[in-house]
Order: sequence, then C-alpha cells, then structure tokens
Amino acid sequence: MGISKGQIVISKAGHDKGDALVVIAYDEKYLYVCDGKHRMLESPKRKKPMHVSFTKTVVDEESMRTNRQIRKSLAIFRNSDYSEEILGG
Repeated sequence: MGISKGQIVISKAGHDKGDALVVIAYDEKYLYVCDGKHRMLESPKRKKPMHVSFTKTVVDEESMRTNRQIRKSLAIFRNSDYSEEILGG
C-alpha cells in the first residue's frame, strides 16, 4: 500500500499504541505523524512504517493546517463505521 500525506494510520507500537494519527510527512525510512493533542504539528512523532496500520482514509490538505483541525478530523474518523472495523470498537 502506498503512503500519502494526510493518510490516517493506527499506531501498533509504543506509548501511543492504538491511537489514530495523521501522516504529515514521510521519507524513505520514517513517517512523521501527529494527532493535534499529544503530538502537535510543530513536533511530529517519527515512526517506522512497520509500527503502524494503514487505513484507506485520507485527510485533505485543508484539514491539516492546524492542530485543532487535525483533532476534529481524527474525531470524525473515530466516530465513523470504518474506524470501528479497524479499531475493534
């Protein structure tokens, strides 16, 4: 599966295990993710792709400009039917 900016991923490892995060950047080795609350846009978390589960949901550029917009996008994702399949809720 290809990685894209704005894609929502679920952490599989670390202190943020089980959390939904948004990919704000990536390179050949790492994804840079944030959730707008614990990990802000200004200091994204660096994670290896093997430590996340990829979802098909992608947030548009307009919804990734501020931490508040990221939190809102992730809240909508968490409340969707698709997230219940992924997160087991």
